[in-house]
Amino acid sequence: MPTLPAERKLAEQFGVGRGVIRESIKRLEMQGLLEVRQGSGARIVDKLHRPLNSSLEILIPDLKERLRQLNETRLAIEPEAARLAALRATPAEVARLWEIQERLVQARNNSIAITIDLEFHRALAEASGNLMFRLILDSLAEIGLESRRRTIGRIGKQTAIEHHAAVIRAIDAHDPAAAAAAMKHHLVAAWKDLESAA
Repeated sequence: MPTLPAERKLAEQFGVGRGVIRESIKRLEMQGLLEVRQGSGARIVDKLHRPLNSSLEILIPDLKERLRQLNETRLAIEPEAARLAALRATPAEVARLWEIQERLVQARNNSIAITIDLEFHRALAEASGNLMFRLILDSLAEIGLESRRRTIGRIGKQTAIEHHAAVIRAIDAHDPAAAAAAMKHHLVAAWKDLESAA
């Protein structure tokens, strides 16, 4: 990602004081558009989900309740994302889903499988053609990691592999009802696994 010029140069370029630049950078960092690192300056990033992600622990302090609400949110969004992907996904997006699926099959351990699982759900949201779905799911990524540690981390990746394949097949066949049903089945099964782990 590109790096911004130094504060001094930005202040000169825009004809303002360095304090104005510093405050603007802080605001953009809070919004998830910049990442500031000591010694290397500010770089442009796409972390628009960050403000909500960092608030979840404060708003819902009980982990079990956060996971329950995460599942309800995913059930409201992801079957619809799968349905829309079956209607809108390009051949390249479907190929990407299959490529992610193959990496999940080949994942050497549960930690890698968890990362790939998150990538699959993000790619599916992108294939839906609805950017808001991806942003919402990105904002839930940290709690989503915790959920997956308690499911994939405990029972392994095989269930996810089977369920993801069913979702992709339905998308590939342009069958929106089947895609939504397969995703709902996947999420309900994951929730049952999560509850049994508690």
